[in-house]
Amino acid sequence: MTIKNYKAESIELHQKHAGKLEINSKVDVNTQEDLSTVYTPGVSEVCNVIAEDEEKVNTLTSRGNMIGIVSDGTAVLGLGDIGPKAAIPVMEGKSILFKKFADLDAFPICLDTKDTEEIINIIKALQPNFAGINLEDIAAPRCFEIEKRLKEELDIPVFHDDQHGTAIVVLAALINALKVVEKEDYEVQIVINGAGSAGIAIAQLLLSAGYKDIVLLSIEGVVCQGETWMNDAQKDIAEVTNLTQKRGGLDDVIQKADVFIGVSAPNVLNESHVKAMSDQPIIFALANPIPEIFPEKAIAAGAAVVGTGRSDYPNQINNLLAFPGIFRGILNARKQNITTEMKVAAAQGIANVISESELSKDYVIPHALNSDVVATVANAVEKSALETVHK
Repeated sequence: MTIKNYKAESIELHQKHAGKLEINSKVDVNTQEDLSTVYTPGVSEVCNVIAEDEEKVNTLTSRGNMIGIVSDGTAVLGLGDIGPKAAIPVMEGKSILFKKFADLDAFPICLDTKDTEEIINIIKALQPNFAGINLEDIAAPRCFEIEKRLKEELDIPVFHDDQHGTAIVVLAALINALKVVEKEDYEVQIVINGAGSAGIAIAQLLLSAGYKDIVLLSIEGVVCQGETWMNDAQKDIAEVTNLTQKRGGLDDVIQKADVFIGVSAPNVLNESHVKAMSDQPIIFALANPIPEIFPEKAIAAGAAVVGTGRSDYPNQINNLLAFPGIFRGILNARKQNITTEMKVAAAQGIANVISESELSKDYVIPHALNSDVVATVANAVEKSALETVHK
């Protein structure tokens, strides 16, 4: 098939507008009275009110609806470590998606440091400005420690979208794909190719949702207890996956697998691999823009359901289905932590946007621009948050 090249169009758009963001005022400043109200002397009284009760910062300033999108530019899209300045276009794009889909204000913050402690301290110092922090495009394994520490040390929600947004949407697609192939059994064999931030988060969420037979692979081989090349996050996930202690590579673990989830590299899955899987295999090949296997090849080899990260094929598994609603729901609930239960609820909500009668091999996940998704996810997260409190 012909792949459209968006490079020239995108550069032209960014050049024309000098980026994608600007700051607009919610109020007019046309008279001296306006000036005295929005700035000095009137604003001093607003400051005094907040000084007496800091919670009011969320209703008297934009802070209560403001998300900080923070990156160090070390894992940007499929481009890798391209630096904080080159990461700005992606963070600007994320900002406008927050506004468009969840009416959340968001601001890109690209940090010129790769030091874990420095990143944590900078974000902690910025906390007064934001109601939530979206970590973005920070390389593994550093991203795990940064998120863990921030969740412990901040009193606002922290969400690494590359991990959890991906995991939520994959789970939603898997729930529906298994219905299509009539394999609703939690015993299905799942292979996850890629043991970085996304792969590990997917495995963790699938385990929490009830799936048991999961094997991960890294470029070094199968993630298995005792392997000396694993980082700490891989060692932890090895404790609860690959329970039969398989070793080797993709050729060794793909045999009779029901599901392949790729968050790795282009063209690592071939037709022989698909043919070696079980009947009616499910393939989620999410490397972007070139997937682990193109859908037409996977289908020709016997795949029943195929999803990618691309918008020009059916079943696009896109984080846009998750992160706006996740933050809208947690802020509506006025809670601090985005829990595993909320993530599972969000995935089930996304899956349920498609009715049983609408499900098909080419439609197991809602389209990225589906107008029902954000409200559904937000409601699911808010409901889960309130149920957790009442238990």
